[in-house]
Amino acid sequence: MRGKRGSIGLIIGYAGAMLGVLAVRQLNQLLIRTQPPAGRMAGMLAVYWLIALVPVIVMLVSRDRLKDYGFSSARPGMQLLNGVLIALGLSAVLTVMPILSGFGAFVGSGKEYRHLWQFAYEFAYCILAVGFTEELVFRGFLLEKLRRITQNDLAAAGISSVLFGLFHIFSGNPVQVILTTLIGLLLCICKQKIRHCTLLSLMLAHGIYDALISVWTFIF
Repeated sequence: MRGKRGSIGLIIGYAGAMLGVLAVRQLNQLLIRTQPPAGRMAGMLAVYWLIALVPVIVMLVSRDRLKDYGFSSARPGMQLLNGVLIALGLSAVLTVMPILSGFGAFVGSGKEYRHLWQFAYEFAYCILAVGFTEELVFRGFLLEKLRRITQNDLAAAGISSVLFGLFHIFSGNPVQVILTTLIGLLLCICKQKIRHCTLLSLMLAHGIYDALISVWTFIF
């Protein structure tokens, strides 16, 4: 019975996240883009959290604790340092190397920033919205639910990473689906294998990695 409840919670949470990303896309196109710059930036930050709404509800109904999903109060400095180092490593391998090898079109974000405030907002958005939300859902909620169901860390990491890749299918770019699946797997491995690499570390790593794409695009 407990395993069945976990499976149902997993399905509801993932379906909610997929509906959430569709809602975010629609709100951005129909409402937020019509707002002045300040309102548009604030709206994008707030609306992205719709993706985590249903998974968070499932967490609350299940009476799970934050530490069940990978949060910890131990060694916060190391947690933050791990996040930064992971981001720089991913960025070097998955962004800088492809750009220098002539494959920049496959890893670029499509954003051509020129002003400091644009880069500052990109870091805020990627960390506080994208990084926090997607890591809470995929390397927190889904990974833990799958680990409980499968009783196997590797299987949980693999399945959650495939689901993470499919989460990006609405971009219409199959390369991004494959790349995000790989990134998801690497982040799962980091969480499972690196000491003091917590969900907070991955949130920071994910956000910085995403934000750095626009920086490298500008530099190169």
